[in-house]
Amino acid sequence: MTPGAPVAAPAPQAQGTHWPVPHGSVPPFSQTPYAPPMPQAPAGQQQPWAGVPFAMSAPVDEQAPGQPGMPHTLVVRRKRRRRSLSVAWLVPLLVLALVAGAVGGIVGSRLTEDDRLADAGLPVTPAGSGTIERAPDSVAGIAAQVLPSVVSIQVDGAEGSSTGSGFVLRADGYLVTNNHVVAQADGSESATITVTFVDGSEQEASIVGRTSDYDLAVLKVDVDGLTPLALGDSDTVVVGDAVVAVGAPLGLAGTVTTGIVSALNRPVSAGVSTDTEDTAFINAIQTDAAINPGNSGGPLVNAAGEVIGINSAIAQPPGSTSLVGGSIGLGFAIPSNQVRRTAGQLIETGSATYPIIGVLLDQRYSGEGVQVSTADTAGRESVTAGGPAERAGIHPGDVILAIDGRPVTDPDELIVAIRARTPGDTIVLRVRSGSSERDVRVRLDESPTQ
Repeated sequence: MTPGAPVAAPAPQAQGTHWPVPHGSVPPFSQTPYAPPMPQAPAGQQQPWAGVPFAMSAPVDEQAPGQPGMPHTLVVRRKRRRRSLSVAWLVPLLVLALVAGAVGGIVGSRLTEDDRLADAGLPVTPAGSGTIERAPDSVAGIAAQVLPSVVSIQVDGAEGSSTGSGFVLRADGYLVTNNHVVAQADGSESATITVTFVDGSEQEASIVGRTSDYDLAVLKVDVDGLTPLALGDSDTVVVGDAVVAVGAPLGLAGTVTTGIVSALNRPVSAGVSTDTEDTAFINAIQTDAAINPGNSGGPLVNAAGEVIGINSAIAQPPGSTSLVGGSIGLGFAIPSNQVRRTAGQLIETGSATYPIIGVLLDQRYSGEGVQVSTADTAGRESVTAGGPAERAGIHPGDVILAIDGRPVTDPDELIVAIRARTPGDTIVLRVRSGSSERDVRVRLDESPTQ
């Protein structure tokens, strides 16, 4: 018997007499419910219907004329066992219903919007056609690769607050930035350095080492498993290479700007004071990528996502280099090869060195090349006794015309060209003494940085 189908009601009993109902006479549930045939009671007796144990689809009428106590229709339903869903089934069903509702709402909204656009005669973008694959060497691809390793830096101290950028140098928590970003925190017990990562997490950092001569500093946070950026070979960079600058200009973390390498070997002096001793001399990479205050210490990367420089300074009219102001398309970065050498020294020893030739240069000289001072100045020898220049035969008043075949016309240009080398390297200087010129080989000594 099919569960839930109406069942023929057994005929009511009359004084012990059973009234059978033929099998197979029950119509489908969708049809009129079956009414059992009325039995004929023995003559002179009234058939009792009270107490029939079946549910009725219609109530028993009150006694009507000609039909005493007779029901209109009897329908018997088989009692079903109530079933309940367990929590294990109920929760997935609820989740499925919510997801289906959300998807339906989105689809419905999209269809409604598309209908409105179509009605207005505007083109409709097919669903899913807006997905774009970004190549790894595209700006979007480079940004996705670099951003997780770039940090924002805030320094709070007695002199106020300053902000800058930096990036992960090693997985065990070493970061690199500009010296001028964190200089006020060095030696101050009340100053704090807070590093913010791309996911919004913050860590307090300490200074491992810094140098004002190269405007570089290494910080340390107590975090392992960081993703460092690769340092590329800045000697292979050429003018016109595409570059991406990443940092937090004006405190806007995760900012990406693009441009090209505009020039190489720019002699840039930058620092936090007018004191020459605190001035950094940078043999800089020039770029037109937008660099603003707060970008300092952030990476300048090539199309492979490799760091080729650390953004350090911007030029301001009428041509002076400053750490403040806004971008005019003249930004300068410390070459990555310099970063690699100096940052390594800061991590290993807490200090760094730079190469020297052992001469003082005359800042007042305006002729061709740069001139060695003719006299000692402020207690410093014009040519250091026993130094590299003296050993190579350079004398006070000599004019240096070129370094390794590259002409020099400004004292800063010669200084940064030398500081871009490594102590122990040998360079070739074109020197003029009186009316004669000659090439001399000079092996560079080293001096500790400030």
